[in-house]
Amino acid sequence: MTLLVENPAGLDHVTPAGHPERVERLEEITEVLSVPEFDALDRIEAPMADEASLLLGHPQSHVDAVRRQIPETGQTALDPDTWASPGSWEAALKGVGGCIAAVDAVLDGRANNAFVATRPPGHHAEKTRAMGFCLFSTIAIAARHALEVRGLSRVAVVDFDVHHGNGTQDVLWDEPRALFVSSHQMPLYPGSGAASERGASDNVLNIPLPPGSGGAEMRTAYEGRVFPRLRDWQPELILISAGFDAHIDDPLANLMWTEEDFAWVTRGLCDIADEVCSGRVVSTLEGGYDLPALAASVAVHVTELKERGA
Repeated sequence: MTLLVENPAGLDHVTPAGHPERVERLEEITEVLSVPEFDALDRIEAPMADEASLLLGHPQSHVDAVRRQIPETGQTALDPDTWASPGSWEAALKGVGGCIAAVDAVLDGRANNAFVATRPPGHHAEKTRAMGFCLFSTIAIAARHALEVRGLSRVAVVDFDVHHGNGTQDVLWDEPRALFVSSHQMPLYPGSGAASERGASDNVLNIPLPPGSGGAEMRTAYEGRVFPRLRDWQPELILISAGFDAHIDDPLANLMWTEEDFAWVTRGLCDIADEVCSGRVVSTLEGGYDLPALAASVAVHVTELKERGA
């Protein structure tokens, strides 16, 4: 079956009016996944991550710095893009804890695959820097949990958010057991993600895509480079940073993907997982800022997971 990990605490991570990474994103996803089509999903609430889990991705100094900046009232800017409110600590820790719980459920055979519906996102948070709406490097921590705590030999993280997952890359750069793959628009925030960035052990594959390109260019890149690399890597678990801001309607970027493109890439990644790791996939939400496009894209993504996990 497919596990849906929900994080109601994400509604208490409040950003200033007009901020694109807003409470309504999670409300929209909750609504679209509440229709009868998704009744068969196994649902759990995300647990809190403990501090030891955070230290899989960050030094103690970063954890302490984020904790100190959580305000008692109102909102505080961690950088010009990244904000915290009184509920942000619990929201972020439950995001990390939810992703770890999904990994454990899939590895234990309690679910075939999983989607973690959470915010704030995580893939821009570097080892020592909160940035890009992100406090902690959620999916990189989950990957290192699979390696360090669960004893896997190889994992892969695939990030199809329109922005480069610089934080995930930073955390996993020196991790020879983790392959990090990112397709993203370039040029675009945060400015990293060149094809020449390959990791300390040739364990990073960046796929820059030009502004204005669409699903055809993406499919060529995945069929020609991403899927073969995953087959060669033979991961025991595939994790997905599922950002939906490459959608043609998204206001923060200029790729031209449609819902069918997100369905296609999800099917392709599930096909690879079926080949190499018994279908074990854990996906977690990253970006996506046009609310109708986000809801529709999440729906097709989770539908593909659900059909594969049946």
